[in-house]
Amino acid sequence: MSLYSWIITNKEVFEIIYALMICLICALIVVKTDRFFRLSLHQGIRYFRNAFLFYGIAFLFKYFLGIEMASNYSFAIKIIFEYLIVMAGFFLLYSLVWKKFEFSREEYASSLFNFKITLFHLMTVVIVILDYLWQTYFFMFLSQIAIFAYASVISFVNYRKFGKQHKFLKFYFASMLLGLAAWLLNLIVASYLEWNKKVLIDIGVINGIFFLLILYGVIKVTKIK
Repeated sequence: MSLYSWIITNKEVFEIIYALMICLICALIVVKTDRFFRLSLHQGIRYFRNAFLFYGIAFLFKYFLGIEMASNYSFAIKIIFEYLIVMAGFFLLYSLVWKKFEFSREEYASSLFNFKITLFHLMTVVIVILDYLWQTYFFMFLSQIAIFAYASVISFVNYRKFGKQHKFLKFYFASMLLGLAAWLLNLIVASYLEWNKKVLIDIGVINGIFFLLILYGVIKVTKIK
């Protein structure tokens, strides 16, 4: 039996193990970046932390908390999971561009619901509603492809400029490319491959590497500090 066949046969077990791994990785990233933020007061780190807080909650909700309500409230699980994932993507992007939009300390009072972030919440609601009405993930996929494409460009420019001083930037750039690849594959497998299970496993592997690479970079940076 191939590895693909084993994973497909034991889908439920694999999903739980996979989700647990992602939740643990996100928890470590959140704890370490929160400590780093409290030392540096760098607002980009705070938004970066929020991204993985939302990723972690998304996987925790869908694969653990959502088990109890899966039979009667599958639509609610889908909506909440998508909302958290899309918002995580927006936080990740905003962690790179926040300096262009925030000019005073007053805007730092809350990194979850300040005026700029509220716009992301509203955009996310629109994306989730559109996907729900059309019974698709198309709008989520397009939004995340755009986010990770833009983040890849920005992180590449930052890496070229400041890579020697800030070694985390190479991990960030590589992880953004992996995230972009995963979302592109998600769109392809949904649109043309009828949710091919083997490709979905490959996407899961890419996503796993994305989270591990971010964690490795965070550990390297926080260890140095």
